[in-house]
Amino acid sequence: MVNKVELVPQGPQFSELVQGYWRLGDWGMSAQERLSFLKQHIELGITTVDHADIYGGYSCEQLFGEAIALEPSIRDQIEIVTKCDINLCTDAFPDRKINHYDTSKEHILGSVNNSLSRLNIENIDVLLIHRPDALMDADEVAEAFAELKQQGKVNHFGVSNFSAAQFDLLQSRLDAPLVTNQVEINPLNFDVVHDGTLDHLQMKRTKPMAWSCLAGGDIFSGQSEQQIRVRDELELIRQEVGAASIDQVIYAWVKRLPSNPIAIIGSGKIERVQAAVESLNIELTREQWFRVWAASKGHGVP
Repeated sequence: MVNKVELVPQGPQFSELVQGYWRLGDWGMSAQERLSFLKQHIELGITTVDHADIYGGYSCEQLFGEAIALEPSIRDQIEIVTKCDINLCTDAFPDRKINHYDTSKEHILGSVNNSLSRLNIENIDVLLIHRPDALMDADEVAEAFAELKQQGKVNHFGVSNFSAAQFDLLQSRLDAPLVTNQVEINPLNFDVVHDGTLDHLQMKRTKPMAWSCLAGGDIFSGQSEQQIRVRDELELIRQEVGAASIDQVIYAWVKRLPSNPIAIIGSGKIERVQAAVESLNIELTREQWFRVWAASKGHGVP
């Protein structure tokens, strides 16, 4: 069973695994099937769900909201995370000429209202700024956050893909703590382990959320030298720890980091979700963790 953990000290409690819905539009599910899938992972203890306004070309929140509408009381059993600030060029926005970021107060407020409508809910548990914006005015973002909190539309705030300095800049304008920084962590790309991002979060006792833990499937099928080395090493460790699959080893590898990342699961197959839950029982040794590090880097530690 998946436990609840605090994102920050005395902060909100979320499930120690998160179900991601960024590929919901590709799963080919009816609204009833979406609701059934949601209920299944809630039964496993995965009560936190991850969204963004842009997922599925601005469609995934709507698809999730249709499932919620079938049984509105289920809203009380989950914690909803969503994101804003990426502006995509899509058919819905024909006047846009280039993908860009927008952390203006007007855009944040409008994006939240749209997300609430699409998700068919009255408030969001955590709103994240999706990507660092070179034109971000931290005071303006703080004003938007304060207004959303006062209106009861958002309970907590965080960021995604921010550096330590970008995190601290925004935090300096806020009274309440940013509750997470959602970053990419997988055996093919773990720059945040070494660039100070995770050290910074560990210092603040703030748990990161880890996206793309399985590297978009490249670990399983990629044919680069790095991908093959990592896959082979993961298979050896899988046999040593008695895991059912290498994705369980990957989740255990992410969990081994001392910043205590919360992994986001991307699959819409409940069997894969169950496998991720079972990975919580696997604990890698330091040497096993560094064997994956060395396989990824192609050399040993300095």
